[in-house]
Amino acid sequence: MKKFNAPLGATVALALALGLGAAVAKVPMVGGAPMYASLTIPQNASKAKNLTTLVAAVKAAGLVDTLAGPGPFTVFAPTNAAFAKLPAGTVPTLLKPENKATLTAVLTYHVVAGKVTAADLVKMIKAGGGKAMLKTVQGGELTAEMKGGHVEIVDAKGGVATVRIADVMQKNGVVHVIDKVLLPM
Repeated sequence: MKKFNAPLGATVALALALGLGAAVAKVPMVGGAPMYASLTIPQNASKAKNLTTLVAAVKAAGLVDTLAGPGPFTVFAPTNAAFAKLPAGTVPTLLKPENKATLTAVLTYHVVAGKVTAADLVKMIKAGGGKAMLKTVQGGELTAEMKGGHVEIVDAKGGVATVRIADVMQKNGVVHVIDKVLLPM
């Protein structure tokens, strides 16, 4: 058997020439940080500069260990800018220990059991005649729709969040970054 010894650059060039470039997956970036599929949802989220409010809320609700568990989970992750759209004082109030139950309800409303990719969502929307219902871990429902080539998630109050970064694969599920906080009540 003959050994093939080539520099890394030549090996990569050969792989690209053979059409194997897709096999070298690009690591998605969220909030300026790489999101590695080998890490759990909390491990990745804690590195993203645009998810610091979400991370603080998950810690305050005591959900870090849950979201680090085997899952799989689908998380619709609101950015800091999404939290900033809430009425003034909402986030500090939710982060108080006496409001842990409400905070937990809001956060678990952003989580769906199982791994639902963007392609899965689109298929579900098409199969549902333009809408797909998603049961959340909190117990409520979210509605997924397609608008202008984007997936939108509609909450119980009629609020609409657009998926801005889809399919951020995690060790224990998938994260879709959204631009609005979803409210169950």
